[in-house]
Amino acid sequence: MNCSMQIKAKGDKKTINCEEKAIFSNPNYCAKHFSKYVEQKTADTIKKFKLISPSDKICVAVSGGKDSVSLLYILKKQGFNVEALAIDEGIAGYRNITLDFLKNFCEKHKIKLTIKNYEDDFGKRLDEVVKKGEPACNLCGTFRRHMLNKYAAEYDKIATGHNLDDEAQAVLMNLFKAQTRMLGRQGPKTSKKDFVRKIKPFYFLKEKEIMAYAFLNDINVPFIECPFASVSFRGHIRDWLNALEAKTPGTKENIIRHYLSLTKKIKMDDASTLDECPLCGFPSSNGLCHACRLKMKL
Repeated sequence: MNCSMQIKAKGDKKTINCEEKAIFSNPNYCAKHFSKYVEQKTADTIKKFKLISPSDKICVAVSGGKDSVSLLYILKKQGFNVEALAIDEGIAGYRNITLDFLKNFCEKHKIKLTIKNYEDDFGKRLDEVVKKGEPACNLCGTFRRHMLNKYAAEYDKIATGHNLDDEAQAVLMNLFKAQTRMLGRQGPKTSKKDFVRKIKPFYFLKEKEIMAYAFLNDINVPFIECPFASVSFRGHIRDWLNALEAKTPGTKENIIRHYLSLTKKIKMDDASTLDECPLCGFPSSNGLCHACRLKMKL
C-alpha cells in the first residue's frame, strides 16, 4: 500500500500520489507525509479556533509523556514562543523517570523548563497522601490545575497535550457524573478570563496518531503509565470507550463533533459570578477553593 498524499510534481501543474510505502493507515501516509499531516492538523486547529496569537508567550504543560512532549516539539518547530512547565506530584518510579527525560529533551531543543512540586506547595508528596487513604486522581487533578494556574500566571496561554481520545473520555465522564456545568469548560480552549486561558492544539488528533508521530520523529519518551491510572474512573471509561471504538470505528470522533455542535446550548461557567478564595486569591464558587480545602485537610 502506497502513500495517498497528493503532491505537485516539479514543473508540472498536476498533482500525483506519493509513491513511498505507507506506514500508517487512515490516512495512508508514508513517514514524511504522516508527520506533515499531524503538524498541519495541529496548525489548522490553532487557526480555526484562534488558539494562539503571534505575540503570545505560551506555557506548555508537560509531563514527559508522548502527547505533551510532541506538542512542545511541534509548537517550537512552528515558531511559537514556548516554555515548558512540569509538575512533580511525587510518584516514585514514575514521575522521576519522565522528568529526567524531559530535562534532557528541553536542554537538547533549547527550551526553558520549570519544574514545581507538590511537596513545596502542599507539604506532602502524592505517594504520602495516598498511603493515608486519600483518592489519588481527584486530589492530583485538583492540585495540578491549581499549580498550573499559579505558575503560568505570567503567560498568555497554557497549552496542554489533550487529544481526541482524552476529550471524548472527558465528555462521557462529565455526562455519567451529571456534571453538566463542567461540560462548558471543555473544547479546544477555555472561556474563563480569571485564569490563563488553556488551549488544546491536539484536540482533533487521535492518541495513536500522536504516538506514531513521536516514534517517527525520535521523541523517545519513556512509555510508562501512572500507577494510579488503572484504578481511576477515567481509566475505566478509557478501556470501555476503546472497546467501543474497536467495534464501531469513529465513535470517539463522533462524540467530540456532536459535543462541539451542542456547546452553544450548554450553560457555560461565568467566572464573573465567582468569589475569591480568601487563601490563594483564585476564583472559587464556594469560599475556599477546592485546592485550599484539600491542603487544609492534609
